[in-house]
Amino acid sequence: MKIGIIGLPTVGKTTLFNLLTGASAETGVLFGEGREVNLGKAPVPDPRIDKLSEIYQPKKMTYATVEFSDIPGLNPTGGKEANRKFLDQVQDAEALVHVVRAFSDPAIPFIYEEIDPIRDLEQIHTELLLADLTLVETRLERIAKNKKPRPEEAFEKSALEKYRAALNEERPLSTVELTEQEKAAIYSLSFLTVKPLMIVVNTDEDALASGEFPKSAEVRAYAEAHQAPLVVVSAKIEAEISAMDDEDREVFMQELGITESGLVKVTQAAYERLGLISFLTAGKDEVRAWPIRKGTNARKGAGKIHSDIERGFIRAEVVGYDDFIAAGSLEEARKRGLVRLEPADYILQDGDIVNFRFNV
Repeated sequence: MKIGIIGLPTVGKTTLFNLLTGASAETGVLFGEGREVNLGKAPVPDPRIDKLSEIYQPKKMTYATVEFSDIPGLNPTGGKEANRKFLDQVQDAEALVHVVRAFSDPAIPFIYEEIDPIRDLEQIHTELLLADLTLVETRLERIAKNKKPRPEEAFEKSALEKYRAALNEERPLSTVELTEQEKAAIYSLSFLTVKPLMIVVNTDEDALASGEFPKSAEVRAYAEAHQAPLVVVSAKIEAEISAMDDEDREVFMQELGITESGLVKVTQAAYERLGLISFLTAGKDEVRAWPIRKGTNARKGAGKIHSDIERGFIRAEVVGYDDFIAAGSLEEARKRGLVRLEPADYILQDGDIVNFRFNV
């Protein structure tokens, strides 16, 4: 479950990646075609884990994590080979974080003289649209030439025609509704604009405080039209914050009018864009958040911990996080009848505190 960080060169992608993952990848490379994709994992801060750790005082506390890939910036003048490599790297991601530059800094060169985040959003969006349109047209041509079509090809053709109409209107495929049969028919095809998208605007200190940056109204409208969460950060400020101790960090953030780190907003939004939720386990040894897809049942959730627990699953002992906190302890939650025994097909909910009963 990998999230690709994309954008033009020197917009702050790698700086953001380093801050999220704790990596130390080289930054400030104007054209990065020569380098490989940087990979790293970022913890997803979760106040529920913090609170449960206060209660249990465990030996270990573990947040859920998401994997980020820092994809080299698209060089608009790099030619077909550079574009193809960029698109191949985007293909490997399940969701996309599009970083755009909304800060001016003579020390960090940019490919354009003017800062215009909406132009930059549309430039990469166009490349993704064209790649998808090429795939759609290729598949439709193949279907048209097939003299003995398979029954499911009717559903594939229907889906592709819906996709072509959207792409011709410059709409991402994530906005297109398909039937279950159509989804199944094109399941093996790898489209780019169907991937969940979020937008990160990398700005300066003044814009961070005001919430206004170049073309801010247009960018917000673009994000809404593309159903993409929008997060405004200053990678420069976040780097300063990350180097401070807790006391200085709190004072500094208050002075800037910041209530929450932009990095926290990015990781949490990215987690949600992947369609992930967390069930929790809590005890003296460890308090931990386990990432699962929405709709995962109890047996499959048990398998996230260990395959033996999934294989020998008996029941899941479940209490909701809010119910647990209201009760104050697991023992009191039991007394109040808040702890339930759920079967294998129970759909785990975000924040469920679970103890799996199993036998192997």
